[in-house]
Parts: sequence; structure tokens; C-alpha cells
Amino acid sequence: MDKLQWIERSSGSILASAVWRDYLTMTKPKVVAMLLLTALVGMCLAVPTVPTLKVVVFGLAGIGLQSAAAAVFNHVLDRRFDAQMARTYHRPLAKGRIATVNAVLFASVLMVSGFLLLWQLNPLTAWLTMASLVGYAVVYTVWLKHATPQNIVIGGLAGAAPPLLGWVAVTGSVNPHALLLVMLVFVWTPPHFWALAIHRRDDYAKAGIPMLPVTHGIEYTKTMVLFYTLLLFAVGLLPWLTGMSGGVYLIGSSLLNLGFIGYAIKLKFFDNAGHAWATFNYSIWHILALFVVLLVDHWWLAFIPT
Repeated sequence: MDKLQWIERSSGSILASAVWRDYLTMTKPKVVAMLLLTALVGMCLAVPTVPTLKVVVFGLAGIGLQSAAAAVFNHVLDRRFDAQMARTYHRPLAKGRIATVNAVLFASVLMVSGFLLLWQLNPLTAWLTMASLVGYAVVYTVWLKHATPQNIVIGGLAGAAPPLLGWVAVTGSVNPHALLLVMLVFVWTPPHFWALAIHRRDDYAKAGIPMLPVTHGIEYTKTMVLFYTLLLFAVGLLPWLTGMSGGVYLIGSSLLNLGFIGYAIKLKFFDNAGHAWATFNYSIWHILALFVVLLVDHWWLAFIPT
């Protein structure tokens, strides 16, 4: 192989790798991983011990594929706004590295594949997951995001669905305890995103997106972040109060929620440019840890004799 051929093959390999990374980026893998954790916990809490391997594999694969599809559709529909924001201008569609039609085809394949996998478990899971996809990719991205500063509150229901989807994948029915899991994520969502919106207020203003800090000001948004963290503490008690979870969850969730309140208090009453970003970062670890605590508590009650 001469030097020119080696360079051509190396260039082709690098280009293919870059394209692959762009397609992966559009699926928002970190967000999907977080959603799958909450779905897995929903599956595990639906049964006394552990769900079957088929449910776990088909359920997580189907929910993951449809979540990835929703993320790609979000990239497609938001590409013009993404190009105006410092946080998102580098995204593949905003930069023109991926053709819009290719992204739509990619999302469609993911969506249909996920739906068919979930159908193998039960139709209710397949349709609920599809409804969640439409809620995020269409209702939130196309309408709510640009229509009201309460976009996150209303649209957050779609992102809160995975624990319910996991539960239904196991049981084939909706259970009130599964709705409690949805409520936890639903109430967690506003302070999570509003902390980011405070940090990126100028970005949203430039793109004309009516996030709460843009329409009502940063101080009001800080107050609402604190309010929702307090509300989350109250909602976080419900799994214990209803007998769904035990003492391990009560202690763990209370500590995590008090930590969130602490960050919100610092954000509200101490003027520091870094507090919004710190609150946002804590919120991510908070929700992950909260669902891990739910699972640990569930298995503690199932396997540890009292």
C-alpha cells in the first residue's frame, strides 16, 4: 500500500467514525441512560424480587430506542434554535454535518424498532411509550417550548414516564405506585431545568425561547426552584407513607431532598454566578441516587429478613 492509499483509507475511517459519533450524539445517550435507570427501577419495583430477563432486555431496549428516537426528532425540530445557542450550536444538525432527511429516517427506524420490541411484551407498554415520544418530540418541542414559560412543568410529564413504562412492561397494567414514581420525576423536572435556564438565560433569550428566567426574571425563577424542591421533599415522602417503600428509602430520599433544598437556598439567597450550574449538576446526581435508593430499599425489604 502506497502512502496515498494509506492516507485515503485513514481519512475514510476517520470520517466514518465522526459520522457515527454524530448519530450517537443526536440520541442524547446520557439522557437515555438516565431514563433507562428509572425504567429499570420501575420494572424491579413492579415485582417482589426481580423481573424476567425477557422483560428487562426487551423493555429496556424498546424504551431506549424510542427515547433515542425522541431525542433525534428533538434535534431535527430544534435545529434552527440550536444554531443560535452557545450550548447547542455544535450539534450535528445545527452545524449541517448530518442531513435533516437522514436524521428523520434514523429517528423513524429507532421509533419503529422500539415500538415493535415493546409490542412483544404488551401493547399497553408500546402505546404508552409512543405517547411519551410524541409528548416530548411534538407537543413539548414544537408547541409548549415556544408557547409558555411553564413549558417544562407541562412537558415534563413525557420525561417522567419511563418508571411507569418499566412497571407496565412487567405487569401490563397501570398501578398507583407506578404513578408515584412518575410524580417524583415530574416534580423534580422544573428545578432541574430552571437551574440550567438561569445559567443559560442569555442563550434562551437570544433564541426567543420563553423560559421562565427570560419571561419572569432570574429572582422569580430562583424562588420557583426553591418552591419545587420543597414540594419534592413532600412528594418524596409518599412512597413511604403509602407503604410502597420502607425506612431505607425514607432516610435516603430525605437526605437527598434536603441536599437539593440546600442548593436551592444557596441559589436563592447567595449571589454567586456558579450556584445555578452547581444546582443543575446536583439535580442530575440527585435523581439517579433517588432511584437507586428506591431499588436498594425494595430489595432490602424483599431479601433481608426482618
